[in-house]
Amino acid sequence: MALPLFPVTEDPGPNLMALLEKSGTTVAIGGGDHPFTAPHATTVAALRYRGGVVMAGDRRATAGNLIAHRAMEKVFPADRYAAVAISGTAGTAMEMVKLFQVQLEHYEKVEGTTLSLEGKANQLSQMVRSNLPMAMQGFIVIPLFCGFDLARQVGRIFTYDGTGGRYEEADYAATGSGGRDARSTIKAGFREDLSEDEAVDLAIAGLYDAAEEDSATGGPDPLRGIYPIVAVVDNGGFRYVAEDVIASGFERLIARRSAERGGVGR
Repeated sequence: MALPLFPVTEDPGPNLMALLEKSGTTVAIGGGDHPFTAPHATTVAALRYRGGVVMAGDRRATAGNLIAHRAMEKVFPADRYAAVAISGTAGTAMEMVKLFQVQLEHYEKVEGTTLSLEGKANQLSQMVRSNLPMAMQGFIVIPLFCGFDLARQVGRIFTYDGTGGRYEEADYAATGSGGRDARSTIKAGFREDLSEDEAVDLAIAGLYDAAEEDSATGGPDPLRGIYPIVAVVDNGGFRYVAEDVIASGFERLIARRSAERGGVGR
Protein backbone atom coordinates (compact mmCIF):
# COMPACT_ATOMS: atom_id res chain seq x y z
CA MET A 1 0.00 0.00 0.00
CA ALA A 2 1.46 3.34 -1.10
CA LEU A 3 1.62 6.33 1.23
CA PRO A 4 -0.93 9.08 0.48
CA LEU A 5 0.22 12.18 -1.40
CA PHE A 6 0.01 15.67 0.08
CA PRO A 7 0.65 19.20 -1.21
CA VAL A 8 4.20 20.34 -0.50
CA THR A 9 3.09 22.75 2.21
CA GLU A 10 1.13 20.02 4.04
CA ASP A 11 3.54 17.09 3.70
CA PRO A 12 4.03 15.48 7.16
CA GLY A 13 7.40 14.05 6.09
CA PRO A 14 8.71 11.24 8.33
CA ASN A 15 6.48 12.16 11.28
CA LEU A 16 4.14 9.19 11.72
CA MET A 17 1.79 10.96 14.13
CA ALA A 18 1.37 13.89 11.74
CA LEU A 19 0.77 11.47 8.84
CA LEU A 20 -1.98 9.68 10.76
CA GLU A 21 -3.60 12.98 11.72
CA LYS A 22 -3.62 14.30 8.14
CA SER A 23 -5.00 10.96 6.93
CA GLY A 24 -7.94 11.27 9.30
CA THR A 25 -6.71 8.66 11.76
CA THR A 26 -6.47 9.62 15.41
CA VAL A 27 -4.15 7.70 17.72
CA ALA A 28 -4.69 8.62 21.37
CA ILE A 29 -2.08 7.14 23.68
CA GLY A 30 -3.80 5.92 26.79
CA GLY A 31 -7.29 6.52 25.43
CA GLY A 32 -10.34 4.53 26.45
CA ASP A 33 -11.62 3.42 29.81
CA HIS A 34 -9.14 2.44 32.50
CA PRO A 35 -9.93 0.70 35.78
CA PHE A 36 -8.99 2.71 38.82
CA THR A 37 -6.53 -0.01 39.84
CA ALA A 38 -4.70 -0.10 36.50
CA PRO A 39 -1.40 -1.95 36.98
CA HIS A 40 1.66 0.23 37.46
CA ALA A 41 5.21 -0.62 36.46
CA THR A 42 7.94 0.55 38.76
CA THR A 43 11.70 0.77 39.04
CA VAL A 44 13.99 1.08 36.01
CA ALA A 45 17.59 2.30 35.86
CA ALA A 46 20.39 3.01 33.39
CA LEU A 47 24.10 3.79 33.68
CA ARG A 48 27.00 4.40 31.36
CA TYR A 49 30.14 2.30 31.19
CA ARG A 50 33.21 2.74 29.05
CA GLY A 51 31.77 0.86 26.06
CA GLY A 52 28.13 1.92 26.10
CA VAL A 53 25.16 1.92 28.43
CA VAL A 54 23.34 -0.64 30.60
CA MET A 55 19.58 -0.51 31.25
CA ALA A 56 17.70 -2.61 33.81
CA GLY A 57 14.18 -2.98 35.14
CA ASP A 58 12.47 -5.06 37.80
CA ARG A 59 9.58 -7.36 36.85
CA ARG A 60 6.78 -6.42 39.26
CA ALA A 61 3.59 -4.53 38.40
CA THR A 62 1.25 -3.46 41.17
CA ALA A 63 -2.44 -2.54 41.36
CA GLY A 64 -2.97 -0.64 44.57
CA ASN A 65 -1.58 -2.81 47.36
CA LEU A 66 -1.72 -5.99 45.23
CA ILE A 67 0.89 -7.58 42.98
CA ALA A 68 -0.75 -7.54 39.54
CA HIS A 69 2.09 -9.20 37.60
CA ARG A 70 5.32 -10.81 38.72
CA ALA A 71 7.09 -11.13 35.38
CA MET A 72 6.32 -7.96 33.46
CA GLU A 73 8.88 -6.75 30.91
CA LYS A 74 9.90 -3.10 31.27
CA VAL A 75 13.02 -2.84 29.08
CA PHE A 76 12.63 -2.85 25.29
CA PRO A 77 14.72 -2.11 22.20
CA ALA A 78 13.62 1.17 20.63
CA ASP A 79 15.66 0.29 17.55
CA ARG A 80 19.07 -1.28 16.92
CA TYR A 81 21.05 1.32 18.89
CA ALA A 82 18.58 2.50 21.54
CA ALA A 83 16.59 1.14 24.47
CA VAL A 84 13.55 2.39 26.36
CA ALA A 85 12.29 1.39 29.80
CA ILE A 86 8.91 2.17 31.31
CA SER A 87 7.49 3.19 34.66
CA GLY A 88 4.00 4.35 35.46
CA THR A 89 0.66 3.04 34.17
CA ALA A 90 1.64 -0.27 32.58
CA GLY A 91 -0.85 -0.57 29.72
CA THR A 92 -0.39 3.02 28.57
CA ALA A 93 3.39 2.72 28.82
CA MET A 94 3.53 -0.42 26.68
CA GLU A 95 1.28 1.22 24.10
CA MET A 96 3.62 4.20 23.99
CA VAL A 97 6.67 1.97 23.50
CA LYS A 98 5.06 0.15 20.56
CA LEU A 99 4.13 3.43 18.89
CA PHE A 100 7.62 4.78 19.51
CA GLN A 101 9.19 1.72 17.86
CA VAL A 102 6.90 2.11 14.83
CA GLN A 103 7.67 5.85 14.61
CA LEU A 104 11.43 5.21 14.46
CA GLU A 105 10.96 2.50 11.81
CA HIS A 106 8.67 4.79 9.79
CA TYR A 107 11.24 7.60 9.87
CA GLU A 108 13.98 5.27 8.65
CA LYS A 109 11.86 3.97 5.77
CA VAL A 110 10.77 7.44 4.64
CA GLU A 111 14.13 9.18 5.04
CA GLY A 112 16.38 6.26 4.17
CA THR A 113 18.50 6.87 7.26
CA THR A 114 18.15 6.48 11.00
CA LEU A 115 17.21 9.35 13.26
CA SER A 116 19.96 10.71 15.50
CA LEU A 117 19.93 9.58 19.12
CA GLU A 118 18.92 13.05 20.26
CA GLY A 119 16.17 13.08 17.64
CA LYS A 120 14.84 9.80 19.00
CA ALA A 121 14.83 11.28 22.50
CA ASN A 122 12.85 14.25 21.19
CA GLN A 123 10.31 11.97 19.50
CA LEU A 124 9.71 10.15 22.77
CA SER A 125 9.35 13.49 24.53
CA GLN A 126 6.48 14.42 22.18
CA MET A 127 4.73 11.14 22.94
CA VAL A 128 5.02 11.68 26.70
CA ARG A 129 3.60 15.18 26.17
CA SER A 130 0.64 13.78 24.22
CA ASN A 131 -0.25 11.64 27.24
CA LEU A 132 -0.56 14.70 29.50
CA PRO A 133 -4.40 14.66 29.63
CA MET A 134 -4.28 11.07 30.92
CA ALA A 135 -1.42 11.93 33.27
CA MET A 136 -3.61 14.64 34.81
CA GLN A 137 -6.09 11.87 35.64
CA GLY A 138 -3.40 9.83 37.36
CA PHE A 139 -2.38 7.56 34.45
CA ILE A 140 1.13 8.91 34.10
CA VAL A 141 3.96 7.35 32.08
CA ILE A 142 7.59 8.21 32.79
CA PRO A 143 9.99 6.44 30.40
CA LEU A 144 13.76 6.16 30.58
CA PHE A 145 15.64 6.29 27.29
CA CYS A 146 19.23 5.44 26.42
CA GLY A 147 21.33 4.50 23.45
CA PHE A 148 24.72 4.43 21.83
CA ASP A 149 25.51 7.62 19.92
CA LEU A 150 27.34 6.47 16.78
CA ALA A 151 28.55 10.00 16.03
CA ARG A 152 30.07 10.52 19.48
CA GLN A 153 30.87 6.85 20.12
CA VAL A 154 29.45 7.06 23.64
CA GLY A 155 26.41 5.87 25.57
CA ARG A 156 23.84 8.54 26.47
CA ILE A 157 20.88 8.56 28.89
CA PHE A 158 17.71 10.69 28.84
CA THR A 159 15.03 11.13 31.50
CA TYR A 160 11.57 12.71 31.23
CA ASP A 161 8.90 14.35 33.34
CA GLY A 162 5.14 13.99 33.00
CA THR A 163 4.80 17.03 30.73
CA GLY A 164 7.28 15.69 28.17
CA GLY A 165 10.31 17.56 29.48
CA ARG A 166 13.49 15.82 28.34
CA TYR A 167 16.74 15.89 30.29
CA GLU A 168 20.08 14.28 29.49
CA GLU A 169 21.84 12.63 32.42
CA ALA A 170 25.62 12.54 32.56
CA ASP A 171 26.29 9.09 34.01
CA TYR A 172 23.25 7.30 35.46
CA ALA A 173 19.52 7.62 36.10
CA ALA A 174 16.64 5.74 37.71
CA THR A 175 12.92 6.33 37.87
CA GLY A 176 9.83 4.73 39.32
CA SER A 177 8.77 4.22 42.93
CA GLY A 178 12.11 2.66 43.85
CA GLY A 179 14.15 5.00 41.70
CA ARG A 180 15.65 6.96 44.57
CA ASP A 181 17.07 3.87 46.27
CA ALA A 182 18.36 2.40 43.00
CA ARG A 183 19.98 5.70 42.07
CA SER A 184 21.67 6.00 45.48
CA THR A 185 23.29 2.57 45.11
CA ILE A 186 24.41 3.25 41.56
CA LYS A 187 25.77 6.65 42.55
CA ALA A 188 27.85 5.10 45.34
CA GLY A 189 29.40 2.51 43.02
CA PHE A 190 29.72 4.45 39.78
CA ARG A 191 33.10 5.00 38.12
CA GLU A 192 33.96 6.39 34.70
CA ASP A 193 35.97 3.29 33.79
CA LEU A 194 33.37 0.62 34.64
CA SER A 195 33.51 -2.50 32.48
CA GLU A 196 30.33 -3.98 31.05
CA ASP A 197 30.23 -6.74 33.67
CA GLU A 198 30.78 -4.25 36.49
CA ALA A 199 28.02 -2.00 35.13
CA VAL A 200 25.60 -4.94 34.94
CA ASP A 201 26.43 -5.92 38.52
CA LEU A 202 25.94 -2.33 39.70
CA ALA A 203 22.57 -2.09 37.92
CA ILE A 204 21.23 -5.23 39.58
CA ALA A 205 22.58 -4.07 42.95
CA GLY A 206 20.57 -0.88 42.50
CA LEU A 207 17.39 -2.85 41.77
CA TYR A 208 18.07 -5.17 44.71
CA ASP A 209 18.35 -2.25 47.12
CA ALA A 210 15.23 -0.65 45.63
CA ALA A 211 13.30 -3.88 46.26
CA GLU A 212 14.58 -3.88 49.85
CA GLU A 213 13.00 -0.48 50.52
CA ASP A 214 10.08 -0.25 48.09
CA SER A 215 7.24 -2.81 48.17
CA ALA A 216 6.26 -2.04 44.57
CA THR A 217 9.68 -3.09 43.26
CA GLY A 218 10.23 -6.80 42.71
CA GLY A 219 13.50 -8.41 43.72
CA PRO A 220 14.97 -11.65 42.37
CA ASP A 221 12.61 -14.63 42.64
CA PRO A 222 14.72 -17.83 42.36
CA LEU A 223 11.73 -20.04 43.23
CA ARG A 224 9.87 -18.93 40.09
CA GLY A 225 13.01 -18.23 38.08
CA ILE A 226 12.12 -14.56 37.69
CA TYR A 227 14.93 -12.00 37.57
CA PRO A 228 15.13 -8.35 36.47
CA ILE A 229 15.67 -7.73 32.78
CA VAL A 230 19.00 -6.15 31.87
CA ALA A 231 20.05 -4.92 28.42
CA VAL A 232 23.24 -3.47 26.97
CA VAL A 233 23.56 -1.00 24.10
CA ASP A 234 27.02 -0.52 22.59
CA ASN A 235 28.56 -0.05 19.13
CA GLY A 236 27.31 -3.53 18.25
CA GLY A 237 23.72 -2.58 19.00
CA PHE A 238 21.07 -3.61 21.52
CA ARG A 239 21.17 -6.97 23.27
CA TYR A 240 19.66 -8.53 26.38
CA VAL A 241 21.95 -9.93 29.05
CA ALA A 242 21.36 -13.67 29.47
CA GLU A 243 19.13 -14.63 32.39
CA ASP A 244 21.69 -17.06 33.82
CA VAL A 245 24.21 -14.20 33.96
CA ILE A 246 21.70 -12.10 35.90
CA ALA A 247 20.92 -15.01 38.25
CA SER A 248 24.64 -15.52 38.93
CA GLY A 249 25.05 -11.81 39.58
CA PHE A 250 22.34 -11.88 42.23
CA GLU A 251 23.85 -14.98 43.83
CA ARG A 252 27.20 -13.19 44.17
CA LEU A 253 25.51 -10.04 45.47
CA ILE A 254 23.50 -11.89 48.12
CA ALA A 255 26.53 -13.93 49.20
CA ARG A 256 28.62 -10.75 49.52
CA ARG A 257 25.92 -8.92 51.49
CA SER A 258 25.47 -11.94 53.76
CA ALA A 259 29.22 -12.12 54.43
CA GLU A 260 29.33 -8.39 55.20
CA ARG A 261 26.60 -8.88 57.82
CA GLY A 262 28.24 -11.95 59.28
CA GLY A 263 25.45 -14.15 57.92
CA VAL A 264 22.83 -12.33 59.99
CA GLY A 265 20.01 -10.42 58.27
CA ARG A 266 19.06 -6.93 59.27
